[in-house]
Amino acid sequence: MADPVTHPVLQLSGIRKSYGSGETETEILHGIDLRLERGEFAALIGPSGSGKSTLLNLIGLLDRPSGGQLFIDGQETGQLDDTGLTRLRGQRIGFVFQHHHLIPAFTALENVAMPLLVARGRPDADMFAQAGRLLDQVGLAERKQNLANQLSGGQQQRVAIARALAMSPSLVLADEPTGNLDTHSADDVFALLREVNTRLNTTFLIVTHDRRLAARCDRIIEMVDGDIVADDRVHDKLPA
Repeated sequence: MADPVTHPVLQLSGIRKSYGSGETETEILHGIDLRLERGEFAALIGPSGSGKSTLLNLIGLLDRPSGGQLFIDGQETGQLDDTGLTRLRGQRIGFVFQHHHLIPAFTALENVAMPLLVARGRPDADMFAQAGRLLDQVGLAERKQNLANQLSGGQQQRVAIARALAMSPSLVLADEPTGNLDTHSADDVFALLREVNTRLNTTFLIVTHDRRLAARCDRIIEMVDGDIVADDRVHDKLPA
């Protein structure tokens, strides 16, 4: 695999995505070019139906493009089989969703340790120690042994963020991460994402309908009808 330090975290070249075939084929993405460097904190905005979710699924290696090239940490993904995509996704990409998708019957600690368990195949003390440190970092030191369904919405989303960081990913994809939260909790979660970005130099791509939150990112990428129509740097911060 290419050295991730010397390559952009994400590079898309001419990415297209179509569904159906023949006369019923519909192209959703029309040749997307996009590059995210290490440490960027970018928002992806656009109206419903603009192709944001389709693009996020491709970047997250949950679906394959119909054309073009997609690189994660310098690794071209087009020739990887499903096993290779799963491995790369698990090693390099973290996910935070609008719905936290925690396992209700598991504790916060067990939920955060889950990606490590999947990667290693069996539990060990180091795995839970690492999960504990992540929960400390997201402000849940006193809630490690609480079941997921005993936590507030904001606390559950903090657990989800800790889980997304368990494998030390280069890229975190956050799909409407504050969409189900009240304004105060949304601000807290957004501040936590920014703090992680600053402290760990992790690249974030945040899909949001909230232009107030998007304006607090360093870069706003706007999609309309399957194309990127604007890509503006909001602040002067440059990736380290």
